[in-house]
Amino acid sequence: MVDIEIPQDEADTLIQMPKYRINDDTWHFPGRGRSINIPLQSEDKRISFLLDVWRGRLELNKITYQNRVHQMIILVRLDLTGKPHKNPDDEVITGSHIHLYQEGYADKWAYPISTDSFSDLTDQWQTLKDFMTYCNIIKEPNIIAGIE
Repeated sequence: MVDIEIPQDEADTLIQMPKYRINDDTWHFPGRGRSINIPLQSEDKRISFLLDVWRGRLELNKITYQNRVHQMIILVRLDLTGKPHKNPDDEVITGSHIHLYQEGYADKWAYPISTDSFSDLTDQWQTLKDFMTYCNIIKEPNIIAGIE
């Protein structure tokens, strides 16, 4: 992704902004090494968002859920069972972690995942639901289990 700057207050507002699916299409949860990019929009339809779901090729539990705005700006990214992440201050975050947009750094900062927001990281469906709640996706897209 290209690093495009937006002010932190704008990013915070966009993260909290209610998001809605744009239609009633059905999306299949991606199989190994595949991804889906689901369009979302603000209530007034003026701002476009994307919900991305990536699945690892070899490690089935490796999943990334991501919420973007303006096609390129990552607001929130949740990496499950990925490699350790090194933050700009050299702190290493191990295991599953969440990235939040930070002005001047885009999505380069990762944080441990709060059990207050994510109840069961071993359950991909519950984690997807928790992620959509975290990103304030009000009218969720229709996602069903895909074929491996």
